[in-house]
Amino acid sequence: MSAALAQRIAAALESPVRDEVAAYARLLGEEAGARAVLFYGSNLRTGSLEGVLDFYVLLPGEQRERIWPRVAYREWGHAGERLRAKIATMSLAQFARAASGQSRDTTIWARFVQPSALVWAQDEAARGAVLEALCGAAATAGRLAAAVGPPSGTAQDFWRALFRATYRAEFRIEQPGRENTILEVNAAHFDGLLPLAWEAGRIDFSRKGDLLRPALSPAECKAILGWWRKRQRLGKPLNLLRLAKATTTFDGAADYAAWKLHRHTGIAIEVTPFRARHPLLAAPGALMELWRRRRAQR
Repeated sequence: MSAALAQRIAAALESPVRDEVAAYARLLGEEAGARAVLFYGSNLRTGSLEGVLDFYVLLPGEQRERIWPRVAYREWGHAGERLRAKIATMSLAQFARAASGQSRDTTIWARFVQPSALVWAQDEAARGAVLEALCGAAATAGRLAAAVGPPSGTAQDFWRALFRATYRAEFRIEQPGRENTILEVNAAHFDGLLPLAWEAGRIDFSRKGDLLRPALSPAECKAILGWWRKRQRLGKPLNLLRLAKATTTFDGAADYAAWKLHRHTGIAIEVTPFRARHPLLAAPGALMELWRRRRAQR
């Protein structure tokens, strides 16, 4: 690890969180026998408990499932609050491999070059392993930004190019300009990060005021873009596989869908035992009930 990058990311991982979030992370980590729990997303930035809290639970040992992470939705009453969480679970070892660009996945390093907080860790060794993984994510993202970005530009120009490339590769629908929003709301996080990521990734560069110019040789650029094309081709198929898996393994899917419907329509759909066990089979009936109740409201 680059000492400067590690110091920068270690400080970011210590971002303060609400006591309720810390308690939820501890509960999830201890129940799962995890090594660490990361908290990320808009609620980290705003400090709000509204909506859904996003956690990554990182397990010991090797990854058992070939299609990861496993995703669950859970509600928990704590200190007078009803907390809702979307929980992704995978092994810390696989998380580290994906963050360093060794896997065909694009989601981990692109997600975790953005802000996250290490809200619970089993011990200092686990904390160090997570820090190393996130340094790898920054270096991986920085290398690709150097190859897909402009010959010379501001750090934001390179980050924009990176996020545009990853959004195109993944099977996701993002509003145009989503990359600008990420950079604007996380300006302090990204300020000064790119040069540290390039140094960690052994990317030579020069600086003139706010303008950065990576000094990639043709061979280096070709190697990075070749690495990226393999992942770009697999981005959408991998995301589709994960969506297909989630239809049968998303724990709490019915509760999550009912909460989303209530939040957006004001209509409460009962999660019966059948709907909880078989959300796909129950979906047509639930949609019919929603349609009838919306008609009744008019």
